[in-house]
Amino acid sequence: MRGDMHIVIMGCGRVGSTLAHILEDNGHSVAIIDRDPQAFRRLRAGFRGRRVTGVGFDRDVLTDAGVESAAAFVAVSSGDNSNIISARVARETFGVDNVVARIYDPRRAEVYQRLGIPTVATVRWTADQILRRILPEGAEPLWRDPTGTVVLAEVAVNPSWIGTRVVDVERRAGVRAAFINRMGEALTITQDSVVQEGDVLHVIAAENDMDRINKALAGAPEVDD
Repeated sequence: MRGDMHIVIMGCGRVGSTLAHILEDNGHSVAIIDRDPQAFRRLRAGFRGRRVTGVGFDRDVLTDAGVESAAAFVAVSSGDNSNIISARVARETFGVDNVVARIYDPRRAEVYQRLGIPTVATVRWTADQILRRILPEGAEPLWRDPTGTVVLAEVAVNPSWIGTRVVDVERRAGVRAAFINRMGEALTITQDSVVQEGDVLHVIAAENDMDRINKALAGAPEVDD
């Protein structure tokens, strides 16, 4: 994992502060924005990142947070509209490609996906999910065989795969799935298993094939001939 990335987080609640600490521990620089300066009390005493008071869709606030040099922008405030507007400003005004917005109303997700803003509903929200989206190259395998050639690893799945049988995912993406983590519960895979919203797929693969697998599952499935 590169240790020189700058990441801007809007919202210093439990998720935002947790992400800030994890990212800083992994060597990244962090700026965190919140309209309530009292929210920064959630940050540990030794936090080295920038604390910026204001709203995340204010261009001056974003500039103060260093968004112009940011590798990623994460909007995790308590308001759906604020999160989406901030994510759009970060992407469209400042050119940050890697943005993620938290939403409370899953019915809005499809609209926001069409705007090109990846969204995560609170029902599936964890700091790990966000880290997988903004730092996919930094995900460590859960297990590696003694020779170092085979790994068990988590992979993020594009929402377009939702509703697809796992056996078809395996065939179309050229991967062997080990199990699914669904809402914190590990599920074995059967012929009838279908990818659902929030699923985290665990695969067994050759380590040197993981880049191809991550790219295949991060994109939309190709249409069968």
